[in-house]
Parts: sequence; structure tokens; C-alpha cells
Amino acid sequence: MLLLAAAFLVAFVLLLYMVSPLISPKPLALPGAHVVVTGGSSGIGKCIAIECYKQGAFITLVARNEDKLLQAKKEIEMHSINDKQVVLCISVDVSQDYNQVENVIKQAQEKLGPVDMLVNCAGMAVSGKFEDLEVSTFERLMSINYLGSVYPSRAVITTMKERRVGRIVFVSSQAGQLGLFGFTAYSASKFAIRGLAEALQMEVKPYNVYITVAYPPDTDTPGFAEENRTKPLETRLISETTSVCKPEQVAKQIVKDAIVVTMGLFRTIALFYLGSFDSIVRRCMMQREKSENADKTA
Repeated sequence: MLLLAAAFLVAFVLLLYMVSPLISPKPLALPGAHVVVTGGSSGIGKCIAIECYKQGAFITLVARNEDKLLQAKKEIEMHSINDKQVVLCISVDVSQDYNQVENVIKQAQEKLGPVDMLVNCAGMAVSGKFEDLEVSTFERLMSINYLGSVYPSRAVITTMKERRVGRIVFVSSQAGQLGLFGFTAYSASKFAIRGLAEALQMEVKPYNVYITVAYPPDTDTPGFAEENRTKPLETRLISETTSVCKPEQVAKQIVKDAIVVTMGLFRTIALFYLGSFDSIVRRCMMQREKSENADKTA
């Protein structure tokens, strides 16, 4: 009997694993779409902007360094497929002031139309042993890596729900799925992204807005080079066991995939529960809309 139950569980998990791609959202059509990329002046962010631009999107680049933004703009414009495409540059720190972030997103929408896809790529990594890291480092990484994704997402979500279309991409990290030596500050800030994304997906799915989480491995970017400067020996040895990816490859995968999630055993089983939770949310939304319509006609 125990063997039969185990076999049934394995079959059930495999079935969920095979069915999960079929219930994933369709990729957003990029020709003519307005794509906002934070951290878009270099690295993965810039490559994502190039990949979207190659497919006909209009791009808003958001980053702190205005000189790097203008240089990135020139590089991206070399990949245009028609003379109507535009690359807009906005210099702002997305992790400091929500009102400022909201204002620049409004400016971008006034110029290029509603945001169809937001790619939260702004971030940084600092490594070191837990007791060697300053407390301010934990605060800074949570601000940049977590709030730097919360603020832009909060600024676009209302319009996406109203239009019932939209995609928000969170660029996390492999360190956002697996805590590693030397990454107590960095991993925590990236794990937070996953929790935010999964909870937000449940809220916005009934409005046809979908959340993508990318977990790229070590990638050859300026940020990775800077990160290597502070890695403890143990962290460097761990990194050396894996290959370093090219940012262009990572960007293509992020743009291509509808959702990038590691489908481990417990994650796969969780799909069953998430499906039932989604049904509860959908019923509540329908009841709320019915009540609001009744109030309007009363």
C-alpha cells in the first residue's frame, strides 16, 4: 500500500510538471510595445533592452548614470528594425524615492504610451562573511535590490490592471534560490524578490497581468566584475565550479521565457495549491465586481 501511494505521488508530481508549461501565459507581443528597463545602462539590463528593440519595441531606459544611459541609447539604436522606434533615457535612482519614480514613469508613459512590460534589472551585489559586513550593507542591498523593484512595479501596476494587459519581469539571481557562503546580504535581498513576485502574481493574474522571475547564474557584466573584488575565498571557490554566462544569452532567455521558475519537487506540488488559491481570488474578484455594479444601478 505504501509503495502504491508513493507511485501515485510521483505520477501526480510528474503530471503537474508536464502540465505547468501549458498553463503559462503567452509571451507578450513586442512589436510596438513600450518596455521599461531599470538598470538598463549596462549588463543584462542593456542586453534585454537591445533584445526587445530588435523585436520592434519602444524602450525607456532607467538608470542613475546619465553618461552611461546616453552611451547605451546609442548602442541600442543600432538595432532598430524601423524608423518609428524610440529609446527614451531617464536618470533616476529607483530605490530612493517612490514619488520620484512614479513621476518619471508617468513622463515615460506620456511620451511612449502605457507600459506594456517592466523589467526590473537594477541591482547590485556585495559579498562578505556575515560578521564582516556592515549593517548598512544589508540596508543598502535591500533598498537597491528589493525596493528598487517594488517602486517601479508599484508605479505601473494600476495602469496594467486597468488595461488588463501587462508583464512585470523581476531579475533575481541563482543566489535568490539558494543561499550561498558570503551572500547573507545579497541572497536575502534576492529571496525577497521571489516572495514579492509570487504574491503579486496571485493578485494580478485575474487582470491578465503576468509576473516573470528570472534567476540568472554568474554573468559577465560590470556588476559581476565589481562583485568579484569583495568575494571571500570560499565564495570564489564556489563560483569557480560554475561557468560564467554571456549577458546576451541571459537576456535572450529572459525575454523569450514566459516564466522562469525552478520546478523542484515542492515547487511542483505547490502548483496544485496555487491553482486552488487562484480560484479563491478569482471568485472574490467576481463577487466584488458584482457588488460594485449593483451599487451603481441602485
